[in-house]
Amino acid sequence: MAEKTKMVDEFKKFISRGNVMDMAVGIIIGTAFTAIVKSLVADIIMPFIGVILGGVNFKTLKIVIREATETVPGLAITYGNFIQALIDFLLIALVVFFIVRGINTFRERRERAEKAKAAAEAAAAPAPEPVVPQDIILLTEIRDLLKKKD
Repeated sequence: MAEKTKMVDEFKKFISRGNVMDMAVGIIIGTAFTAIVKSLVADIIMPFIGVILGGVNFKTLKIVIREATETVPGLAITYGNFIQALIDFLLIALVVFFIVRGINTFRERRERAEKAKAAAEAAAAPAPEPVVPQDIILLTEIRDLLKKKD
């Protein structure tokens, strides 16, 4: 029983770590985002591509190896499904690229604005007094004393 309790405690410690929770949130949001991107590709972009390609439906493209009969199912290489999956992947990758690119552009603009603001604040602040090393101060005093002697 003690071993079971120890394992439960270890599991609680593992699951309550911040990175596990962040990963869980990321997976949930990623799943929802995937549904949005898939809908964008399937419902908005692919109809345009179908029109451009003359109404071709890739999912119907296949090479029949054996015709179906009453007792034997048909056998075919459905290369159209592969082409459709490839096109879907490329379009989804393109959409994600544009989204990430937009986010990066926004982030870069914000960072530039923050740097410009920091530079303006630094320029407005008075310049600090230069720090003179001790050996220079000592040499200056010696020089001044020698000038007074003459």
